[in-house]
Amino acid sequence: MPVYRLSDSIAFPPPREADESGLLAVGGDLRPERLILAYSSGIFPWPHEGYPLLWFSPDPRMVLEPKRLPERKRLERSIRSRRFRFTLDQAFRQVMEQCAVTPSRAEEGTWINGPMVEAYCTLHRLGHAHSIECRQDDRLVGGLYGIVVGSIFIGESMFSDVTDASKACFYRLVQQLARWGFTLMDGQVETDHLAFLGMKPLDRDHYLDMLHQSLDSGFQHQDWVLDPDLAGG
Repeated sequence: MPVYRLSDSIAFPPPREADESGLLAVGGDLRPERLILAYSSGIFPWPHEGYPLLWFSPDPRMVLEPKRLPERKRLERSIRSRRFRFTLDQAFRQVMEQCAVTPSRAEEGTWINGPMVEAYCTLHRLGHAHSIECRQDDRLVGGLYGIVVGSIFIGESMFSDVTDASKACFYRLVQQLARWGFTLMDGQVETDHLAFLGMKPLDRDHYLDMLHQSLDSGFQHQDWVLDPDLAGG
C-alpha cells in the first residue's frame, strides 16, 4: 500500500488504504478542522520523533460497547476503599500533561508533545475533546482523555499515580457513556492493558461502518457531567 503525503488542503485518503501497520499518510498539521475530519474518518495522528506527522488507521481497532462493560467487583471495592472522587472536564490540560510523561500507546513511549497538547486543548474548548479526572484527597492521581465523534468516544491516553486510578477512570467513564447511549468506546490499537479492561479487536471495515452510522444518526450529547452516584467522594 502507498503512504500518502498530505497537502495543505483538509483531506485524507481512504482509511482502508493504510498499510499493515495502520500507517496511512504523512504530513499535514494539527488544525482543529483536520483533526475532526481525521477522527470522523477513522484516522488519528500518532507523532514519532524524527519523522513528519504520521496518520494511522489500524486494523483491527480495540473497542468496547459501553453497555457490555464487564463487572469488576475488585475494582469497585478499590474505588470505594481509596475514596476516589471523579470529575469530567475539570482538568483537561493537566490530564494531557500527565499522560505525556506516561509511556502508553502500544508501549512505544509518549507521542504527546507540545503541539499535540495545544491542539487537543483547542478541541476541548470547541467541545470535541473530554477528560475524566480521578482525585484522592483533592490530589489528581489519575485521568483519561479522548475525542467524541457521534456516539463514539475515542480514548487517547490515560495515566495513574496510584494503584487502580486509571482503571477506575476508564470504568467510571464507560459506565457513564452507557447511560448516555454511546455505542462504542474505542481504544484505537491493540494492547494487553486494553484487553484487560474488556476491550476486544474489531476489524476496521466493521469499525468504519459503525463510525459512519454513528455520525449519520444525529446523536448529540451536551451535558458532560458525571451522574452523582458515579462521582464518588
